Amino acid sequence: MSKREADGRNRTDRELVEGCIQGDRSCRELLYKRYFSYAMSVCIRYANDQNEAMEIVNDSYMKVLDSLAGCDLSRSFKPWYGRVLINTAIDNYRKRKTFREHLSETDIDGSEEVAPEIETELSANEILDLYRHLPENYKVTFNLFEIEGYSHREIAEMLGVTESTSRSTLTRAKKMLRELYKNSLNSAKKSHEAI
Repeated sequence: MSKREADGRNRTDRELVEGCIQGDRSCRELLYKRYFSYAMSVCIRYANDQNEAMEIVNDSYMKVLDSLAGCDLSRSFKPWYGRVLINTAIDNYRKRKTFREHLSETDIDGSEEVAPEIETELSANEILDLYRHLPENYKVTFNLFEIEGYSHREIAEMLGVTESTSRSTLTRAKKMLRELYKNSLNSAKKSHEAI
């Protein structure tokens, strides 16, 4: 481990942010590296692939560097950075595709299905693979509501849709995930029976 890396580990987020504000390139690099995994874990959920997620991470970090002077240093950096990541991912989503209100409330079956019994444990990669099969608007809404904890009102404002569209999109996303999960279990059973 180089002395430079050791110096970075001993520095707090606040010290790195202050260094970034003063234009210290090593602080910028250290802060980027410190939060790279976290940033990718957020952005990959909103991107179509790893390259797009990387673009969102880099765009987000540039926004962070541009606005660090206004950052409240008495608060934790990570949640603030997380909001920048999510907002950048949503901006990217809007650029990539126009969100269409193609779902109406009458298209949605209001009944909640019972979750299937878990007969096997899925690996993280298998779960991500199921998730990747969701249409883009389903993924974004599911992420914002279930993972990030935004309300339907907040999601509607972020995506420029109605609250009912956010709700119905979430319902559809969950229904589709259940179907993908059931199909995955059935495929696994057939493969196991064939052996």
